[in-house]
Amino acid sequence: QVQLVESGGGLVQAGGSLRLSCAASGSTSSITIMGWHRQAPGKQREFVARITSGGIKDAANSVKGRFTISRDTAKNTVYLQMNSLKPDDTAVYYCDAWLGSTHFWGQGAQVTVSS
Repeated sequence: QVQLVESGGGLVQAGGSLRLSCAASGSTSSITIMGWHRQAPGKQREFVARITSGGIKDAANSVKGRFTISRDTAKNTVYLQMNSLKPDDTAVYYCDAWLGSTHFWGQGAQVTVSS
């Protein structure tokens, strides 16, 4: 089992920056992938970025060049640095992790970007 706790959400003006953190606890040594998804009001949850246990990163085209995923292995924490934020980035951001075929989710962090 893995528990995920997000932090760092909030309200920011367009063009601003925020950094989300996701702290993992439990069977963290067995995690193969950690990442972020987001869900805007009235829309489906969508992939944002992920990082594998080997350090390979991937991100959605909509955030490439603006968002960066990173990790601190010693702290079992994954970060999402979000720059040049746009109102369309407004959503609840969810941290997720894979242990084998089991998918875990955090409770979500609200990010609101005002125009």
